[in-house]
Amino acid sequence: MTLAFAMDWLNLLFRWAHLIVGIGWIGTSFYFIALDLSLRKRTDMKEGVAGTAWEVHGGGFYHVEKYLVAPKELPEDLIWYKWEAYLTWVTGFALLVVQYYFNATSYLIDPNVLTMTPGEAILISVVSLIAGWLIYDRLCKSPIGRNVPLLAACLFVLILAASYLFTHVFSGRGALIHVGAFVGTIMAVNVFGIIIPNQKKITASLLAGEAPDPALGAMGKQRSVHNNYLTIPVLLMMVSNHYPMLTGHPQSWLLVALILVIGGMVRHFLNRDDAGDPFAKFWWSLPVAAVGLVIAIIMTAPKDYSGGAAVADAEVIAIARTHCASCHAAVPTHEAFDEAPKEIHLESLGDLQRYADQIMAQAVQSDAMPLGNETGMTDTERATLGTWISQLK
Repeated sequence: MTLAFAMDWLNLLFRWAHLIVGIGWIGTSFYFIALDLSLRKRTDMKEGVAGTAWEVHGGGFYHVEKYLVAPKELPEDLIWYKWEAYLTWVTGFALLVVQYYFNATSYLIDPNVLTMTPGEAILISVVSLIAGWLIYDRLCKSPIGRNVPLLAACLFVLILAASYLFTHVFSGRGALIHVGAFVGTIMAVNVFGIIIPNQKKITASLLAGEAPDPALGAMGKQRSVHNNYLTIPVLLMMVSNHYPMLTGHPQSWLLVALILVIGGMVRHFLNRDDAGDPFAKFWWSLPVAAVGLVIAIIMTAPKDYSGGAAVADAEVIAIARTHCASCHAAVPTHEAFDEAPKEIHLESLGDLQRYADQIMAQAVQSDAMPLGNETGMTDTERATLGTWISQLK
């Protein structure tokens, strides 16, 4: 068994696990925010109940009650929704290690962006994730944290600053996946370091007959709302590597800003709708999201390579053999691959014609390929490929 084969299996298993626990975490986040916003005061509620909700699902009816003060007794099987968040981060970081740290030269480093060693790239990665949480936590605990609009603006600037840093340090793929990891780390540590510990302190105080510190609940609620609004943007960051129009864009950090606006506005619309607010109070959020989407589409519009001087087939084959065939071949010579990625071969004229659209997206309209631009493909060579592909239409 080769190392590449073993790493492929680790990649698959960590990715599979990451998807499973991530769905669980996001699902509970969406559910509990929606549940909290849908609670209503009703007649004949039990003592200590702040609101209730009636729900129907799968043919059954559910009556949910929310206590502001814990009952005198709590069952031993009280459910704490925490492991979904913890395991999402653990599996995500494991996937980052397997995919990006072990293949830093191919996936994380782009010499055209910044020349560095794999060790330096990994150090920057780890330090940035830790620093992101520390800065965010300081902001929340500072006087800024008591001003919701100001804190939201500061968090927006923090993520945008990290995005700018990543796009000027890592490859396009490495940059956007690190934006996702940066935000995901903040969200996970919110659960691990703030929400769950504070909830345990509140529960202990209530069961002891003491008045809990209201600041603990307010802080936990604040971080939970942050996680809820960040969920939609971070999901797109995590799948961004499948879309070179995002990762290969020269100003991808500006696309991150638009993604934050689009995702945040959609989340706000859904939250206020779940809360039963009058439509007139939140209708504006969808038009703002739509404007952000239109700007993103315009920014990522493909370049037109038609109209250039005719390009000979032999010239294109030479480019492919120099920059593509080491990976995309029946027998790859690149040490990271036992077989061609996605079984795409780029060794003959027929191969190049067959996969022309993929080549245009990955190597012409963006610099996603070659990986990390290890072979040093030039802008002139990319333009040549683009012109040749345009001639095929």
